[in-house]
Amino acid sequence: MTNPDRRIPPAAAAEQTPGPAGNALVHRPPFQPGDGSPAALAALAAAIDFAQEALAPATLRAYRADWHHFRAWCRDAGWPALPAAPETVAAYLATLATTHTSSALVRRLAALSRAHRLAGQDWPRAHPAIRNTLRGIQRKYGRPQRQAAALATEELVRLVASCDTTPAGRRDRALLLLGYAGALRRSELVAVQREHITFTTEGLRLLIPRAKGDQTGKGASIGIPRGTKPGTCPVKALEAWLKTSGCEHGPVFRGIDARGVIDRRALHPDAVRRILARHAGLAGLTVPSGERLSPHGLRAGFITQAYINGARDEQIMDHTRQKDLRTMRGYVRRAKLVTDSPAKLLGL
Repeated sequence: MTNPDRRIPPAAAAEQTPGPAGNALVHRPPFQPGDGSPAALAALAAAIDFAQEALAPATLRAYRADWHHFRAWCRDAGWPALPAAPETVAAYLATLATTHTSSALVRRLAALSRAHRLAGQDWPRAHPAIRNTLRGIQRKYGRPQRQAAALATEELVRLVASCDTTPAGRRDRALLLLGYAGALRRSELVAVQREHITFTTEGLRLLIPRAKGDQTGKGASIGIPRGTKPGTCPVKALEAWLKTSGCEHGPVFRGIDARGVIDRRALHPDAVRRILARHAGLAGLTVPSGERLSPHGLRAGFITQAYINGARDEQIMDHTRQKDLRTMRGYVRRAKLVTDSPAKLLGL
C-alpha cells in the first residue's frame, strides 16, 4: 500500500485545530475573517457553534467517538488523519471488518466525511479504494441487521402488568404506555416536559418540540385518547405518575434513587432501554430469534397494531410524524409475512 504521506503536501497533512470544548468534529475553517476584528472573530465562533447544532446530540456524540477512534488508529499507524488518503480509510475499514456491522462502517464513514468537510478538506468517499473495500466487506461478512421486535398491545399488557404501585412502578407504567400510544422514540420520551402536556376530557394533547425528522424545530402535536381499560389507559397512568411525582413543570420522566427519592433531572435516553429490559424480564417476555428488545419496539408495535386494526396509512404517518410511506409499510410487512403470504393460496 502506498504511503499516503508521499502524496500529501506537508502543509495539507497537518491536522486542523480542534474546535471549542475539545470537539474534534468541529475544526477551524481554512479561512480567517478579513479584518480579524473581535466582532468578526465572534461571528466565526458563533458559526462554529451553529455547525455543532446541525446534528442531533446523540448523532454528534457517536460521530465524535468515531472520529477519536480513527485519529487514534491513524496515530498508531503513522498516517495523517486529516486529510486522510483513500488508502488510509480503506485500511481502517479492513481492520473493523470482522467486529463491526455494515451499518456501523457506513456511520464511521459519515463521521470521517463530516470531520473533513468541516475542516474544508476534500473527502474521497467515492474513491474506488474506499468504495470497493466496503463492498468487499459487505459481501464477505455482511449479515442481516437485527431489527427491533415490534411490541404490540399483547406485549404491552404483559409489560404494564409487571409495574407495581411504587413511585418507580408508576413512572414506568406511564412511560411505557405513553411511549406506545404516542409512538414515541426514547429521545422524545425523556424530553417530555410538563408544559408540553394538555389534558382534556377526551384525553391529552402532547407537544413534541423537536424530533428526529424535525431538526429545524418546527414541532408537532399529537393526541392520545383515554383508554377503555383503566389498567392500560395511558392518560390515567400519566395522571397517576404526575400526582405521585408532584411534577408541575420541567421533565416528566425523572430518575428515582434506591430510597425512592425522585430526581429533578430528566432520565437519560438509555434509561428507557434499561426500564424496558427490566420489565421484560419480570414479565417473562422474549422476542423472536434474529430480533432485539429495544425501546424502538414500542413505536414499531404501534405502527403494526394500528395498521392491523384498520388504521389508514395517512392516520399512522400523521401520528408517528413519518414522511416515508415505505418505512412505515416496512414495519407492517414484517408482521404480516405469514398471515398475508400468497403461499396460502397454493392449496398445500
